[in-house]
Amino acid sequence: MKKLILIGGGGHCKSCIDVIESGGSYEIKGILEKDFTKGETILEYPILGGDELIPELAQKGFEFLITIGQFKSPALRIKLYNSIKQEGGKLATIIAATAIVSKYAKIGEGTIVMHGCILNASSEIGDNVIINTRAIIEHDVKIGNHCHISTNAVLNGGVKVGDNCFIASSVMAFHGISIASNIVVGGHSTVVKDLLEEGVYIGNPAVFHK
Repeated sequence: MKKLILIGGGGHCKSCIDVIESGGSYEIKGILEKDFTKGETILEYPILGGDELIPELAQKGFEFLITIGQFKSPALRIKLYNSIKQEGGKLATIIAATAIVSKYAKIGEGTIVMHGCILNASSEIGDNVIINTRAIIEHDVKIGNHCHISTNAVLNGGVKVGDNCFIASSVMAFHGISIASNIVVGGHSTVVKDLLEEGVYIGNPAVFHK
């Protein structure tokens, strides 16, 4: 079984642990979290120390998963992703046992697909992405790197999402819509036309907010 280190010890980490355990492919060896004391535990897994241990653990061949959540900005997740890559570390790809993932889907490194998600044929998910609980990613959807597709979001066939986006809970995007990089779509919004200007969009239909 592959040995895995988690980075980040908050609420999202707990959800990730449950998903990892369901898959049975990885053994969690510990968690890196600067705000905890070494020896403390999260769901019975030990805190090993802070991010300064990444080089040592990468050299030892551990795989990593960034278990810090992403609300609006992906900056911290990107920083950690780059640190792991610079040290020659490998990022795990995690898929919940309860997810339905087409054999024709592609999923990047460092990405987690959480409980109850559906990824349909020819969907493509980038690196360091969170596909959160019960999100639906339909056929031919393309999602860039460092995105968070939140709980119950629905991206219909052919939707394109750029890098560094946060698509909040229960967003629904119409077939074929394009969402540019560095965009936040607020919860329960409906996307009926392309979103091309960086910023925040909310509403039904979603309109530029700031």
